Amino acid sequence: MTTNDEILTVAEVAADLRCSKAHVHNAINGKVAGVTPLPAIHMGRRKLVRRSALERWKRANEKGSFDAMIPASPEVDAVRPMRGEPHAS
Repeated sequence: MTTNDEILTVAEVAADLRCSKAHVHNAINGKVAGVTPLPAIHMGRRKLVRRSALERWKRANEKGSFDAMIPASPEVDAVRPMRGEPHAS
């Protein structure tokens, strides 16, 4: 079995993504806002994820996400201290 054909448990996916198993289940069930559902093999209550599907899912959900998450705001001046606050030296 090659690395891309490796079958992962929810716990292994959670470790790879550095999140909880519950969050992985939510991702599989399409309950995480802003990302597509994570493809999984359903065996009753047990869910398994192919390594290649996880890697494709991660790439698909990271594209353009940084631009959408942090919109530019012309009203914020992060360099100048706010009025009435002492300047840090």
